[in-house]
Amino acid sequence: MSLALPGATAVAERGWLSAHKWLVLRRVSQLGLLALFLLGPVAGIWVVKGNLSSSLTLDVLPLTDPYLLAQSVAAGQRPLATALTGAALVLAFYLLVGGRVYCSWVCPVNLVTDTAAWLRLRFGIAGGRTPSKELRYWLLAGTFAGSFVTGTILWEWVNPVSMLHRGLVYGMGLAWGIVLAVFLFDLLIARHGWCGHVCPVGAFYGLVGRLSLARVSAAGRARCNDCMDCYAVCPEPQVIPPALRPVRPASPVIFSAACTNCGRCIDVCSKKVFRFTTRFDHRSDPA
Repeated sequence: MSLALPGATAVAERGWLSAHKWLVLRRVSQLGLLALFLLGPVAGIWVVKGNLSSSLTLDVLPLTDPYLLAQSVAAGQRPLATALTGAALVLAFYLLVGGRVYCSWVCPVNLVTDTAAWLRLRFGIAGGRTPSKELRYWLLAGTFAGSFVTGTILWEWVNPVSMLHRGLVYGMGLAWGIVLAVFLFDLLIARHGWCGHVCPVGAFYGLVGRLSLARVSAAGRARCNDCMDCYAVCPEPQVIPPALRPVRPASPVIFSAACTNCGRCIDVCSKKVFRFTTRFDHRSDPA
């Protein structure tokens, strides 16, 4: 069974690469970061030591996942000065570009969930039971409470990202089961279910990026032909209507912290409705 995929018109009019530009750049980012982390243990070239939770680049630049640091503090651990510095750098970056950029441009599990979403579109898989979007925030709170009670960084015991990193170096083992479970959940039960409804990391970075500078704008909304391709590819489609079809005159900027700044709406839109800009750019293109 083969169905026309969203963006087919954009591909026909602009060519495949132009209609997948931001998707290609995201894959280069995700795979490039993964390769940097694996160069050391696999090839002995230590550009980056550690993983996405905590790393040291060129023995100089420390980077720490602020979510992991917050859990460690909740667990009663005293963070090192380098961990505080690394967390501050990461927070500053995501406050600028958008917290959920982590989900779409950095996290390797996004490759798994995007593949599941693509297969759902390709084979017309529908149905399933989608959890409440509030679930991820309850799980976020639960990881802090659990870390406090157990004295451990609780989420790291089951974090698919950390397990995937360790599995690629030391052998997948149980990591295969975790990754497969995430894939099947998104494929058969809930479209974009893991990232959009379950993962507490996405919830945390969504809160971080609520006031971020970089945003997607539906500045060309007057040209919209209601093809719905942007809704079909967006991992958080509820963020689109307030900017694209506001109930009253409003800014075309997508302000929702749930937006991942993935750029897929820009790619697939043949009418060039969407573009990257800043949260202060409220201009709309003329009809």
